Amino acid sequence: MDPIRVLIVDDSPFMRKALERMLLAAEDIQVVGTARDGLDALEKIPLLKPDIVTLDIEMPRMDGLACLKRIMVDHPLPVLMVSSLTQEGAQATLEALASGAVDFIPKESSLASGSILQIQQDLQEKVRKLARSPRFRKPGVRPVTPVPAPSRPGFAVPAPVRPAHAGLIAGNPTAELFAIGCSTGGPKALQDLLPALPKGLPVPCLIVQHMPASFTKPFAERLNSICQVEVKEAEHGETARPGTVYIAPGGIHLNYRQRGSQAIIELNPEPADSLHKPSVDVMFQSLAQECTKQVLAMILTGMGSDGAKGMQALKAKGAHTLAEAEESCVVYGMPKAAFERGCVDQVVPLQDMAGVVKKHFGI
Repeated sequence: MDPIRVLIVDDSPFMRKALERMLLAAEDIQVVGTARDGLDALEKIPLLKPDIVTLDIEMPRMDGLACLKRIMVDHPLPVLMVSSLTQEGAQATLEALASGAVDFIPKESSLASGSILQIQQDLQEKVRKLARSPRFRKPGVRPVTPVPAPSRPGFAVPAPVRPAHAGLIAGNPTAELFAIGCSTGGPKALQDLLPALPKGLPVPCLIVQHMPASFTKPFAERLNSICQVEVKEAEHGETARPGTVYIAPGGIHLNYRQRGSQAIIELNPEPADSLHKPSVDVMFQSLAQECTKQVLAMILTGMGSDGAKGMQALKAKGAHTLAEAEESCVVYGMPKAAFERGCVDQVVPLQDMAGVVKKHFGI
């Protein structure tokens, strides 16, 4: 397989060299060039033909957001933003994700101390996954369809990608709680899905999106500004209300606790050794253990397998389960892992997901 071709765009010579060094440490990644600002990048992309671009946000002449919008129109390809974890950096990164960037890596404030080396493995893995994203697959290249799990009543196979049983979930008893897990590509997926839900959503919705602590509140506020349902960052001890979407804060797990007829949100740092915090598995497993109501659980685009074990536990308790189809995923990792465990009732492209949800809840 040919190496992945990367173009690094950053106004800092130190940052360009640091990213190049980290990427070249991987044998399957090739840095084909660097650019010092957005204009420089736009000139080099058609010449160097990269598979993926890393893009800084704050640059002279043309900043990262302006450059990103031009890339999406003129040269659509995966873009990985390099973002600071400040409040301003979070706002700019969320705007970039809404404008077509597929993910981001943190720009540490103490780069000179060498802490940037801590993100080397994450950077390499994101470049590998995003460069081969189904969303940017070149014409004529067909997606690889996973081997179906053993067939059973009500099981939808993701090939063709538009499932034949579009009304499958809706025919089941209506759930009383809605839970979503997502990671890479999730911010854009949620910005497409949630605004399509009406104000009269009759159940609470709990969401775990892998995101730094400084990002989740601005992300919830951004979603709230474009949605009919209320969207907020979840708070410890609050009651989950119908018609409200709760985004798990970064850096802490979101658990469900049932107190009589009330659904209570609990934020807990344990398990501390979890690969992700918040974790989709932790939320789903708490629902499987505590919730006596019907649950509709969904896994959207994301790298890795977080959520698959939890969805399996929920399915064993009678939950209704959905997974995003490969064709619309930025990274077909988390939905694939759940599918391969045989715990997915229905596989649905993102553009059809809101319709399935609305039909299920009769709204």
